[in-house]
Parts: sequence; structure tokens; C-alpha cells
Amino acid sequence: MKLKDKVAIVTGAGGGYGEGIARYFAEEGARVVVADIRGDAAARVASEIGEAAVAVTADVTDSASTKAMIDAATERFGRLDILVNNAGTTHKNQSMLTVDEATFDKVYAVNVKSLYHAAVHGVPALEKAGGGVIINIASTAGVRPRPGLTWYNGSKGAAIAITRSMAVELADRGIRVCGINPVMGETGLTDQFLPGDDTPETRAKVIAGIPLGRLSRPLDIAKACGFLASDEAEFITGVLLEVDGGRCI
Repeated sequence: MKLKDKVAIVTGAGGGYGEGIARYFAEEGARVVVADIRGDAAARVASEIGEAAVAVTADVTDSASTKAMIDAATERFGRLDILVNNAGTTHKNQSMLTVDEATFDKVYAVNVKSLYHAAVHGVPALEKAGGGVIINIASTAGVRPRPGLTWYNGSKGAAIAITRSMAVELADRGIRVCGINPVMGETGLTDQFLPGDDTPETRAKVIAGIPLGRLSRPLDIAKACGFLASDEAEFITGVLLEVDGGRCI
């Protein structure tokens, strides 16, 4: 088991990619804090994983809530080795001029400001453990942006730049920082990303642009995270791994 005895926090783990990551990490031997703003969803996932998991209700846009999440890991499991910043949101696929300001602010709070809170409170815990790994879930949208998701694309472009900069700044502290760029996946936000209604025809248009012929799945992202979080990747930092079926080629 590649993550045996590691302690990990996964945000947005009440569903979608985060749930897949939390379950896979537990299968690989990690003890996992299942964090989500939806406390009931986090509790469901943690209870299904079992004793290796604990649920925490956390708002990643809030400093105090993020600190409480980090504290929950160290208090329950004694340390923190891996922090996966997976929680994210978007605006509906539409003209950039029709996205209202409140939605814009929410997208940047969840997708970008959360990385600041996670670093402020998470880095000291990782340092105390002798080092560790931060994995930020960005997006192919930050690499090859397309119309209709301009502000979301920008937030993920910021996450990519922040990941690389964090990797350089934290290297001498024994903390590796990597990211994942998933292509559109089968999650609770799929209908928001699609250019139009969620129909087989609309999905087919998106899939036509993915050489391997399907959307991403939570397990695809989880396995990539598992590798980057493991000792197998001990000399890898600052990498944004595209898990995209060839979408960015």
C-alpha cells in the first residue's frame, strides 16, 4: 500500500473527485480527513470508509474553518502528511459578460483563496511532520481555455501558477507541491460545464474532443493523486499532471 500510515486531508470529499480520492487513499493505507462544506455528505463518505476516516465540516473560503480542519487531522491522527485541495466550483457555461459579480467572487474564493488559507494553516502542520505533499486540483481549463467558462478558466490558471510557485518556495521545507489538471468529469458539476443542457448530444460534442473517448472519472484523478502523494514521486514537485485522455495535446 503506497500510502500506508500517511495522514491526508481531502477537501470537497463529500462527492465527485474528492470522494474518489478519499476512498482510494484509504484503500492505499492512509488515514483520511474527509472534509466538505456539506457535513452530511462528508459523514456519509467517512462512515463508508470506516475507522481510517473522519468527517469534518469545512468551508475552505474561511480561515478559521480551514484551521479547524487542519487541527482535526493532527488531533485525531497525530500528524499531517498530505493535503489535497480538491474543493472547487464554477459558474454555468455562458457569456463572460453575464456572470454576476457574486458568482465571480464565489468562484475565486473557492478555487483560489482557499489555496491561501490551506497554505497558511497547512504548511506549519506539514513542517511539523518533517515535510509532506500538497496536491492542488486545477483543470485543463487553465491550460486550454474555451469560451463560456472564462472566469472559471482564469481561476484554474491561477491555481496552476500558485502550484508552481508554492513548489519552489516550499522545497527547502521538505514539502512537495503538485497539481492535477482533469478534463471534464463525471461529477456533480458536469451540467454546469456543458455548453447547453446536459443531454447525450451535448456530452458527445465534448467527448469528441477527448482522444481517449470519454469523460474523466473520480478514480482516474484518485490514482494520479495517489502516485504524486506517494514516495514513488519523491523527486517530483511543481508538476501539473494532465489527466485528460489527451484533451490538451
